[in-house]
Amino acid sequence: MRIIAGSARSLPLKTISGMDTRPTTDRIKETLFNILNPYLADCSFLDLFAGSGQIGLEAVSRGAKEAVFVENNRKAAACIQENITFTKFTEHCTLFVSDAISVIRQLDGREAFDVVFMDPPYGKNLEADVLKQLASSSLLSSDSMIVVETSLDTDLSYAQQWGFEITKEKVYKNNRHMFLQFMK
Repeated sequence: MRIIAGSARSLPLKTISGMDTRPTTDRIKETLFNILNPYLADCSFLDLFAGSGQIGLEAVSRGAKEAVFVENNRKAAACIQENITFTKFTEHCTLFVSDAISVIRQLDGREAFDVVFMDPPYGKNLEADVLKQLASSSLLSSDSMIVVETSLDTDLSYAQQWGFEITKEKVYKNNRHMFLQFMK
């Protein structure tokens, strides 16, 4: 696993062993960032269920002014901190070792994030809880791009009730990225 492009291009990143995280492959990450590229310059990036932190670090490497990481697993959070330090992005990164809902509540009142990426554990319906909490917070604007990495069978059509519109879907072999716009 590595940073693909930008100022930290080719730097290797650590990940924790075991099945607690699912690192995004380079090919899928490249496809994702080809789509996100227009949003990255000087953006604020929120990486929920951050795992190793590779998605938020890739965003900073490609020009995001800040990345905020949220990870509940202490081993994964320690890995994120190591990766932040190794890439020398400490001035651009903030790590919260807590659950996503608590951090969204804690951050409420700050300016909106330009991009929100979340890759929650599959099959636990955490996407619904997080989207509902985000919709009632100050963390999104109508210009915010929300990306949810899900299993192929996850249905996000319910998100419309909280003001989200699914604008794009990118399907891969075993998962997909759902792109949502908040219609505040």
